[in-house]
Amino acid sequence: MRSFATIMAAAALAQTAMAHYRFNKLIVGDEVTKEYEYVRQNSNMNSPVTDVTSKDLVCNVGGLDTGAQTSTYKVAPGDTVGFAVDTPIQHPGPLNVYMSKATGDASEYDGSGDWFKIYEMGANKAGDNGLTFKADKLDKVTFTLPDETPAGQYLLRVEHIGLHSASSFGGAQFYISCAQIEVSGSSTAKPDPTVKIPGVYTGHEDSIELSIYYPIPVNYQPPGPAVW
Repeated sequence: MRSFATIMAAAALAQTAMAHYRFNKLIVGDEVTKEYEYVRQNSNMNSPVTDVTSKDLVCNVGGLDTGAQTSTYKVAPGDTVGFAVDTPIQHPGPLNVYMSKATGDASEYDGSGDWFKIYEMGANKAGDNGLTFKADKLDKVTFTLPDETPAGQYLLRVEHIGLHSASSFGGAQFYISCAQIEVSGSSTAKPDPTVKIPGVYTGHEDSIELSIYYPIPVNYQPPGPAVW
């Protein structure tokens, strides 16, 4: 089993450079919008973020600098929204979606406020060949905006965490994008629990720093707060 784990880890390293991906299009209902029309464009191509203490964890490298050139899509609570991926997700790992209400215009917001999780995709049941994940090979992910989402402008943030090289600290790879949306309605609900980004992760969580090949984890849960 140890030799199998070594082989799997080596294979994961070999595919690292060619298996990166970007969440570059917002999906609303049946519409897939244009590339980076409503999603803030990053400056590091399809490379991941690995430092969970960096401001790059908010909207990817350069993502805090491109709000002004990004449009904001008007949506309603209960709408189906999501992200399309330029290349299907190749790395194994969980997927989380967070929202943070802007203090004013979403195009000027730096994500320094509170974030709450609205969706997550975790692992399948562990098998003899290691842990597999529900987001594997997807070319898009969609979800429903909570019915009680308060009105206002938001950053809608998706992260997929590649765990193929996560057996040591800093090995997990975060693929991140932020879309700008404006939610209609009159809800005054207060999403809970909330976190800060960065700050939500230390990088030492059992769901971030681990080998998914050996020993095979059981009862894997995505990192971060509970879904609101």
